[in-house]
Amino acid sequence: MPGLKTNEIAGTRAVLRHYRMSAYKARQVLDLVRGKDVDRAAEILRATPREGARVVAKVLASAVANARNNDLLDPDDLYISACYADEGTTIKRWRPRARGRATRIRKRTCHITVIVSRLPEDRLERRRARQADQTVAVRSRRVAASRRSAGASEEAGSTTKKDQDAVTEPDETELEPVDELEATEDSETTDDVDAESDVEVSDEAESDDEATAEEADADVADAEEKD
Repeated sequence: MPGLKTNEIAGTRAVLRHYRMSAYKARQVLDLVRGKDVDRAAEILRATPREGARVVAKVLASAVANARNNDLLDPDDLYISACYADEGTTIKRWRPRARGRATRIRKRTCHITVIVSRLPEDRLERRRARQADQTVAVRSRRVAASRRSAGASEEAGSTTKKDQDAVTEPDETELEPVDELEATEDSETTDDVDAESDVEVSDEAESDDEATAEEADADVADAEEKD
């Protein structure tokens, strides 16, 4: 039993007739987007470096606009249910050749048809679930990134505060070498004073011994004179 004819396929369609391109080239592009969602098909056509991709993208945009304005369908729920290219009129031209002959030039044309329909309910449910999961994942990544940035800013603030405290209030451990140095200098000064006092005492003792010796010599001289 034959299937549906191309004019019996349900959906909203857009047709481009007599475009100056061979149907073979147009079919190569249409095979890339058949059965795809409208958004995904538009991305594929934008990334395809062919002339037929630009033309098919315009026909697809026209079909989506017809579905939105005429059938009141949501463009986000549409997919390409059918797309095909039929051969159009062939324009015949002639090129002169050698010895008075001529060669026929065939300029092909085609009719490009794109039909969009609403996605089935099961596909819509899977798509909505996937979009919800992606939204949750994006939100969780944003929350994690904000928390990391907040933690990094807090650590930077605490480090800056510690540095400021270290500059304004020096640590006691840093003062200990200074105290030890002062104590060493004090001990050296005390030792010097003690040494000077010992030298002075020894000088006084020597002077007393000399005075005592002189007095003894004077007494001896007086005793000799008396005798």
